[in-house]
Amino acid sequence: MSVHIRAWVETLKNYEIDCPVVFLETLRGMPAEEIVMVLNEKYNRKLDPQEVAEEKDRLIYEELQYMKPIEPVAAIARDYKGEMPMSVASGGTRANVLRTLNAIGLGDFFHAVITADDHLKPKPNPDMFLESARIMGVKPELCQVFEDGDLGLEAAVRAGMKAVDVRPYI
Repeated sequence: MSVHIRAWVETLKNYEIDCPVVFLETLRGMPAEEIVMVLNEKYNRKLDPQEVAEEKDRLIYEELQYMKPIEPVAAIARDYKGEMPMSVASGGTRANVLRTLNAIGLGDFFHAVITADDHLKPKPNPDMFLESARIMGVKPELCQVFEDGDLGLEAAVRAGMKAVDVRPYI
């Protein structure tokens, strides 16, 4: 997520917005276009959500190939690959999520990869997690979610899933 935060800071500089990192951290898990809408409201702006989101995504795309895994979570994925269904539910674009998964060596581990491109309601709404469970054929109450943001943790709880905050491992 720190790469995304840096990309947001750089992108927003182009629009003369000095947004505190602390505020951007509260938006973890939210799709980029929705983040722009929140920023428009906060800064009384009328930025085009799609245009700004695409600019941010272009900026970050190259950096994603150098991502490192959150090792305790990646170890769990490696231990259970092929043993139980697993999925990813992210507010990022499909291209960025897949690039990240490939960079960390987990590109072919998941039964479902749900992204902002699937046009489900974003976190904290539970729809992304519920759709992941549906695709995997697993009851939500049997799912374990590993999350790096408050919105995702709330979405997991709202979906009736167990949630682990992975931020201490980042």
